[in-house]
Amino acid sequence: MVRNIIFDLGNVLISFIPSEYLKKLNYPANIRNTIIHDIFQSEEWKKLDNGDITVREAIDSIVPRSALKREEIALVFNLRADIMFPLDDNVRLLPALKKQGFRVYYLSNFHMDIFEIVSHDYYFFRYFDGGIISADVKLSKPDERIYRLILKKYSLKPEESLYIDDIEENVMAAEKVGMSGLLTFGSPKFVADLEKKLDIKISV
Repeated sequence: MVRNIIFDLGNVLISFIPSEYLKKLNYPANIRNTIIHDIFQSEEWKKLDNGDITVREAIDSIVPRSALKREEIALVFNLRADIMFPLDDNVRLLPALKKQGFRVYYLSNFHMDIFEIVSHDYYFFRYFDGGIISADVKLSKPDERIYRLILKKYSLKPEESLYIDDIEENVMAAEKVGMSGLLTFGSPKFVADLEKKLDIKISV
């Protein structure tokens, strides 16, 4: 029986789609593609998720191999928090699940400086019973150790825990350590999928 629900943040509770945001800012397609490749898909981005480097170090490392200028790269990094916004329909699940007796947690790959901003600014963090951010513990999904860490930190039984993510590899890693998993791609059917998984009705 599931008693604990562990949420990824990006594109589960918080929208983070850089390509759409850059398009709204009227960046030409070729520049958008360069930004996505050189920054958001870079090894430096992963190292920031893992807490291994600073933003300044990431920029310094990207500049020599990118067609983008240093100030352009720095601007994109400064836009990270602006790209994000809460997915309200999904966020409403948190207090509803709490009322039904579930404990809720977050487990997310996240840059520490941006997490400090959103966790302070987004009201829904008060509903969580706890959580782990990759940059804080220097482990990133899908490394199985980070899943074991959240289980150990909060004395959670894997067989009583459900993990939700928008990346299949991350869900599979949670299942390997004994949790059940739910894959979502920001679908409007997410609430229905969760109800089916838990075999309950959720009133939001």
